[in-house]
Amino acid sequence: MKAKVLFLLIIVFTVGFQVQGQKKAKKIMVSGTVTDLNNSPVEGAIIVADGKSKDVVTNSQGTFKIRVRPDVKMIGAYSSTLGSAESELNGNTSINIVLNGSFAIKDLVIEDQGDNELVDIGYGTARRKNMTQNVSVIDGRENRNNSYTSIYEMIRGRVPGVEVNGTRITIRGTSTVNASSEPLFLVDGNAVNSLDNISPQMVKSISVLKGPEAAIYGSRGANGVILITLIGSERH
Repeated sequence: MKAKVLFLLIIVFTVGFQVQGQKKAKKIMVSGTVTDLNNSPVEGAIIVADGKSKDVVTNSQGTFKIRVRPDVKMIGAYSSTLGSAESELNGNTSINIVLNGSFAIKDLVIEDQGDNELVDIGYGTARRKNMTQNVSVIDGRENRNNSYTSIYEMIRGRVPGVEVNGTRITIRGTSTVNASSEPLFLVDGNAVNSLDNISPQMVKSISVLKGPEAAIYGSRGANGVILITLIGSERH
């Protein structure tokens, strides 16, 4: 009797290990490419499976590899500047995703990417871990931005060293060489004199540059640079 019970226990444990091994083996490797509308590779796009990020980003060639469960239906990509899009997996192991500036994935869940996040600095992008204290960034897609009634409220108190008084913005630690002490305002790469007509709900991101990061703009950036990227922008 004891021998029979022992034999049954061995069978149960053996089957259990086999089932667990099969579950692990069932994960599939999916590779793909993320491009923009100009067919240029998108670096740093966050890859998502069924709307959730998986700690995978595209490389400088816009390619990625991700291991997912067989029940995953959609593979997508997210970029704070180029939007989000996804493609049905449907048994494929290779997919291409095109980001066109729209945020097509609903209920998207993006975990904190930490130092690997790519940040728009006007004349290109940089990984947050490589940036100095001279660049500060506001993510325009945070839920709390919905409560702001003006872009000035959105900036006020969010960035160290930036003072907002009414509609006047100044950046401490910059050397004023122009008649005005206001920073250079760039909206989707275009210089503007005022931010009055920009609603917080229109904003993808705001980058505040000073020091070496602002020097690329010459004397115009001597008082710092406020770089604003709008939702739907296809500048990159």
